[in-house]
Amino acid sequence: MLIKSLLIFILTYIIISAQKMKWHRLDRPSGALLGAVLMVLTGVLTLDEAYRAIDFNTILLLLGMMLVIAYLKIANCFKYLSYLLITHARNSFLLLCFVSFSSGILSALFVNDTICLMFTPLLILALNQTKLNPIPFLIALATSSNIGSVVTLTGNPQNMLIGVFSRIPYVDFTIHLLPIGFLGLVANVFIIYLLFRKDINFKKMDAIALIKPELDIKLTTKSLVVLFFILLGFIFTGNLPLSAITGGLALLIISGMKPQHAMEKVDWTLLLFFSGLFIVVGGISKAGFLTLAHNAVEPYLGNTASSQIIHFSIFSVIASNLVSNVPFVLLSATWIDKFIDPKTMWYA
Repeated sequence: MLIKSLLIFILTYIIISAQKMKWHRLDRPSGALLGAVLMVLTGVLTLDEAYRAIDFNTILLLLGMMLVIAYLKIANCFKYLSYLLITHARNSFLLLCFVSFSSGILSALFVNDTICLMFTPLLILALNQTKLNPIPFLIALATSSNIGSVVTLTGNPQNMLIGVFSRIPYVDFTIHLLPIGFLGLVANVFIIYLLFRKDINFKKMDAIALIKPELDIKLTTKSLVVLFFILLGFIFTGNLPLSAITGGLALLIISGMKPQHAMEKVDWTLLLFFSGLFIVVGGISKAGFLTLAHNAVEPYLGNTASSQIIHFSIFSVIASNLVSNVPFVLLSATWIDKFIDPKTMWYA
């Protein structure tokens, strides 16, 4: 069983990672689904075990936040915000700061991928108009959205997993990560400015003329009010999945439009990807691979709380780049309780 599950995991990982290979046309969700089905077909998991391997708390949290984001997209809220920020930049350095801090802050409230997708088109139009080198600003958008997303439990998918698995209170997590996120954004702006100082300066730019997106004020107001109550639910109940899905359902009811418009903007493939990964990880966990992997790396992680934090942080950086963030969190989540200071290790 161990060999079968490990081979299926390796195949799944190769398909998920090697997206530009000519020998297959499967995308990441399809690769995860293939691995999940193979775990059942080969007898590693029964169908009931596969169902139980899926963490529906995570799926509900993702779905609830996706619905809120969907309505904000429909209302043109993100496009309108990006328009305001970009058109008010008076020089290229100020534009860099606006892009970095706005994408970082918004990514803490919403999934970082959404912010990148919404900001990029208008930013490129503005950069083409001003004849500025687009590279530093697009790098700033990508890196700042990643940095900002670490501040909250809903900033990115891997943080959502950590929130569901660890049950760390929303406010506690934010208090611990806010200074790191802020310093990271400041350092990011400084580094990009140093690397591209020939392209970024304090000279006054001509006014940027972009077509102003039409903001649906009524829908935006409803969405932001619901988001406010979702955040209150996060803070006072600690139940992230229930708070998020309740808010998403509330918007379906009060939005004043057919639910299908929002449903079409939900990233169902991401939910499929997560479900498939849960089953694949459930298979290798049942076969004992995760325990073997932990036993193999444990001697190198130290025997004091401080050394474990440092070594596991370094290990997490390397492993996340090798297998991607979400799969690594799923794989290593079962290890955390075995450390001297489990709560701090979730932050690591």
